[in-house]
Amino acid sequence: MDLLLKYFPNLTQLQISQFSQLQELYKDWNLKINVVSRKDIDELYLRHVLHSLGIAKVVQFKPNTKVLDVGTGGGFPGIPLAILFPETQFHLVDSIGKKIKVVNDVSEGLGLQNIKTTQGRVEEIKGTYDFIVSRAVAQMETFVFWTKGKINKKQQHPIKNGILYLKGGDLSDELKKYTSATIYNLPDYFAEDFFETKKVVHLPMKFKG
Repeated sequence: MDLLLKYFPNLTQLQISQFSQLQELYKDWNLKINVVSRKDIDELYLRHVLHSLGIAKVVQFKPNTKVLDVGTGGGFPGIPLAILFPETQFHLVDSIGKKIKVVNDVSEGLGLQNIKTTQGRVEEIKGTYDFIVSRAVAQMETFVFWTKGKINKKQQHPIKNGILYLKGGDLSDELKKYTSATIYNLPDYFAEDFFETKKVVHLPMKFKG
């Protein structure tokens, strides 16, 4: 928790309480199914929670913003972002039923009212969203194909609606064709060694017409 407060000092008491419950909730679930890798569970706040909140260093979601989290797994980055932005609506999607079960249980345990979940493929999801977030579930080209047509055209943020993708390593080849992409290096925001090669890629969606 000290790590979170170092970078997000203005958390409310409710947010502090919700974030501090995450470790126990995930530890409990990890005894049943492997939601978070065994080596990561002890560093949950660094490797999962703070990493997810890297997106919040790029954009502050406004009330009633709609965010789709694709391939959420155990709820990252969606659940930490939902705690941080309680007035933003999050839709967490994963094709694996037991992972969505974990997300539902953790959300319920924290009393989060701004999360809905779907077990299924993102291509089957109807509706549009201001932003689509994810943690490296596929190559960018594949991800763009999966999420085509799901970005809302109405803008309300300083950065354009589109994809906010948590990625690591050298992305020069993968992003070669996406000249409008902006890369935000997480070491610019977080000092820990874990973030050395971590990035948030913002890919604004273009619209014809």
